[in-house]
Amino acid sequence: MSPAEYVLAEIASQPDCWQRAAELAPEVADILPQPGERVAAIGCGTSWFMAAAYAVMRESAGLGETDAFAASEFPAGRDYDRLLIITRSGTTTEVLRLLEDYKGKIPTVSIIADPNTPAVELSDDVIVLEFADEQSVVQTRFATTTLSLLRAHLGQDISASIEDARRTIDEPLDPAVVASKQFTFLGTDWTVGLATEGALKMREAALAWTESYPILEYRHGPKSITDSNSTIWFLSPPEDGLDEEIRGFGAQVVIPNADPLAELIKIQRLGVAIALNNGLNPDQPRNLTRSVILSDDES
Repeated sequence: MSPAEYVLAEIASQPDCWQRAAELAPEVADILPQPGERVAAIGCGTSWFMAAAYAVMRESAGLGETDAFAASEFPAGRDYDRLLIITRSGTTTEVLRLLEDYKGKIPTVSIIADPNTPAVELSDDVIVLEFADEQSVVQTRFATTTLSLLRAHLGQDISASIEDARRTIDEPLDPAVVASKQFTFLGTDWTVGLATEGALKMREAALAWTESYPILEYRHGPKSITDSNSTIWFLSPPEDGLDEEIRGFGAQVVIPNADPLAELIKIQRLGVAIALNNGLNPDQPRNLTRSVILSDDES
């Protein structure tokens, strides 16, 4: 197996996966959160960041109060009408503990990639995106396909997102960006979650120095690290002349020219490119496994 064989194929398959998610959305509409419900969206790592993006979109659409939590940080005793769980493996310890704790107390619906996992038995309802499952440890298509499904369920037409994704798969990467040593990803509204995920993807795949912030928070300290070795990547259009200020620091600035989820594909590709340049294999990232499963001693 060549380095990055799995992740490159999985990144390239995303437009087709998003199309399948859009087609699936009407079939699972009755088990996903309904208008007016108070909902908590929950995940770990990448799945948490997708939950955060969804929570902002759902609440902004006026469909009901929606919070997002890492599974380990869900507030005990808080009342919700439904828990939406995002878990690629269906085996992550923190997720399984939460499902066990709330079984029979709050209705749960889990979006998973593997139907043969403990999360299936512990969830009230399950949506299986087996077509978006992955062999690489680094998550790409499962996360974006889940968010595409949820966007379609919220009533969004994601056809433009899918077309942007098809274009983005082959769009050349800027050599100056690939050569950067430090990366900051900025978003606003639901793209704050995507910015956080972009930073995580670069760390996982390329061991890169990355950070993420809401756009206007960048001025409140983070800009101090920016210099000619930096790339500042906007997941939403810049505000208040911030892009020009950053260029004044000598940094590379990336302005989005696609749907934010398609922008995330560019970041995935960037992480892989830098990893390969540095002799790393993002299919087998350092210190990481496909699922975090804790032993009893670590509980």
